[in-house]
Amino acid sequence: MADVAAAKDIFQSLCKMLDNRNWKYNKHEDELVVTCSVKGDDFNIDLIIRIIAENEVVSVISFMPFEIPEDKRVDMALAVCAANYGIVDGSFDYNIVNGSLFFRMTSSFKDTVLSEELLAYMIFVSSITVDKYNDKFFMIAKGMLSVDDFIKSEHQD
Repeated sequence: MADVAAAKDIFQSLCKMLDNRNWKYNKHEDELVVTCSVKGDDFNIDLIIRIIAENEVVSVISFMPFEIPEDKRVDMALAVCAANYGIVDGSFDYNIVNGSLFFRMTSSFKDTVLSEELLAYMIFVSSITVDKYNDKFFMIAKGMLSVDDFIKSEHQD
């Protein structure tokens, strides 16, 4: 069941948290969506933060800023699987049919209140995780890094 009032409260908390940290962002109040960008080591990291009343979740999504060519899609599927195995919170979602790849982290607000600290955590962990992997995924997509080398680097003891 949708908790629209809680969703609106979380949206206001999200905006307040970003304002308190002097972040630049775009607010889409009717859709309960905030968009912003973070400068990463290799690429800008575009974030979409959605408060979804129907599902009672907050979702942070970041699409990779490049396409996966058809001939690299199986390699990318293996790389995403290897990356997700080691990620503690959030995951990469990959569509092998069209090559779309994005990171997603969600948190439920069913019967609870999400703090500004949790919202900040979601944004920062999402940004750090995307920054860690986006250049490696790009290199796999461009044939500059083999999936075998990527998997070996992910699973070094």
